[in-house]
Amino acid sequence: MSEAMDSVLFSLSKAFCSPLAVFVQIQGCVICLTLAFGWACAAYVRNREIRRIKDSMRAGNSLAFLCQDINELEHSYQANLPRVSVVMPLKGFGEHNLHNWRSQVISLYGGPLEFLFVVESTEDPAYHAVSRLISDIKDNIDARVVVAGLSTTCSQKIHNQLIGVEQMHKDSKYVLFLDDDIRLHPGSIGALTAEMEKNPEIFIQTGYPLDLPSGSLGSYCIYEYHMMHADDFRYDRCGVVSGLQDGGYSDDMTLAAVAGAHKKLITSPPVAVFPHPLSSDLSFSRYWNYLRKQTFVLESYMFKVNWIMNRALFSSHCYLSWGFVMPYLMALTHVAAALRIYIQGYAREETTFVSNGLLLVSCLAACTFIELFSMWNLTRIEVQLCNILSPEAPRLSLATYNWVLVFIAMLVDNFLYPISAFRSHFSQSINWSGVRYYLKDGKINKIERSKDKGPKYTDLAWKHLSGKKAAPPKPSFLGGLLRSLEQWQQPKKFDG
Repeated sequence: MSEAMDSVLFSLSKAFCSPLAVFVQIQGCVICLTLAFGWACAAYVRNREIRRIKDSMRAGNSLAFLCQDINELEHSYQANLPRVSVVMPLKGFGEHNLHNWRSQVISLYGGPLEFLFVVESTEDPAYHAVSRLISDIKDNIDARVVVAGLSTTCSQKIHNQLIGVEQMHKDSKYVLFLDDDIRLHPGSIGALTAEMEKNPEIFIQTGYPLDLPSGSLGSYCIYEYHMMHADDFRYDRCGVVSGLQDGGYSDDMTLAAVAGAHKKLITSPPVAVFPHPLSSDLSFSRYWNYLRKQTFVLESYMFKVNWIMNRALFSSHCYLSWGFVMPYLMALTHVAAALRIYIQGYAREETTFVSNGLLLVSCLAACTFIELFSMWNLTRIEVQLCNILSPEAPRLSLATYNWVLVFIAMLVDNFLYPISAFRSHFSQSINWSGVRYYLKDGKINKIERSKDKGPKYTDLAWKHLSGKKAAPPKPSFLGGLLRSLEQWQQPKKFDG
């Protein structure tokens, strides 16, 4: 039996040295180096912003984390700042929400500012939690809870956002849509508003999360906001409102489609990195449904050109995902074959093919090290940037990151992505926190709700969806891996 298994192993190792297999392994190395280069460029941009803030502090501006020019903090300047409305669609209540909401409402923006927390109904646990928060600090902020009711033509998140826009102040110049699972910096709203004021051609400003794992493998694999001109919604410019309302599933994809169709500018400032704490444990079913939601966005579209682009993204992502994973499976085969040869003492002339395999393994290992180093460096710089931008908050640290688990998460996520993408394509339906959406021609055409059969928690943030509380699951190795998958994927999400 052992000899038969060795024979199969050696045959595979030899097959993985064929020209096609060598191409696949070299392609994997190129993918690793491409990712490393992209992360290195992002790290350069973020690090340049850190140097700018530090230079400004050394020059005497101790509040450089709030604004570049200290003169902008004078009352005469602050009094002329534009009004901003912050719209935050909520769903459920979890372990990090209260801290996140506090960071969002306690802003050091000097202009008129209002917060609209939008829930589906008063039965949502988020309604009572955010109502208590507003009651505690009502004298310091302009905030209120808006009950949106059930969506009928679009996703519940988009419905909540549009109801929030309807309720915003008539004089608001900008509207900032926030997901409820990130933490803002004190100067974030001021920085975003300053960018919009400097360049009125900006259609959307967006940003990304810095995922903070809980210490186990599961917290490593998962647009957190967008600021826009309020009048774009008041007057339905470029079809923004109608596009979202008419069967919109993903606000990010819909707005990106509108921007592309009308040649509008989308920007992401270097300071737009926000801490995103992850839940302490995950089950595979919750991670899988999360991944389904991320691949399902490629099935929604507004225009024919969006459909073509989504199909191109679908094909390229699936190809590159498995193109990233396959070389590691081949490398394991080469290493296993080399170990068997060493242990069993086979004649070297019978196993000359293994040296070629080990050479490929060495190249892949070197590229993987460069890739992980680039990822570590980017994360280190983003943690440093977040600490500078929020000096009053508990300091973030790289200590919670387990880079072995991050690497495993990358492999698992890229292996599962094509499976999820094909599942989403052929099903044309998705369960989003107890609500099932069906697509037809890229738009939502049917919504099913069932309170009795719906889940008690959201997929990733482990937020309560009903008033009843149940004990959270015990931490597990699998749960750790799934959180690693969440952090690695880092896409757009609304965990509601």
